[in-house]
Amino acid sequence: MFCADLKGQGQLDRVLGVTFSEFGRRVAENTNAGTDHGTANIMFAFGGRVKAGLYGTAPNLDNLDQLGDLVYETDFRQVYAGVLQGWMNVDPERVLQGKFEPISLVTA
Repeated sequence: MFCADLKGQGQLDRVLGVTFSEFGRRVAENTNAGTDHGTANIMFAFGGRVKAGLYGTAPNLDNLDQLGDLVYETDFRQVYAGVLQGWMNVDPERVLQGKFEPISLVTA
């Protein structure tokens, strides 16, 4: 609904939203039939200039770390680097204090 409202107002190309959660979920079920905090998670991006699609691959449920958590493939700072570079026109290395290969998820 939010995106539809932005589009209806002609503002969708002026907005970029990115969601991120600081924790993922464990693969194994806990004693309460739920899952505990884990690693590796997904991010969502929306806006009129977002290049639609999936980036990365599905997690390998057979490749877990020593704690039983998923092993992440893409560092979230790569997404941030893409936003900083492609949307905000700033040097991602300066902001992130390191080099992270930007994921190009917005159009010019």
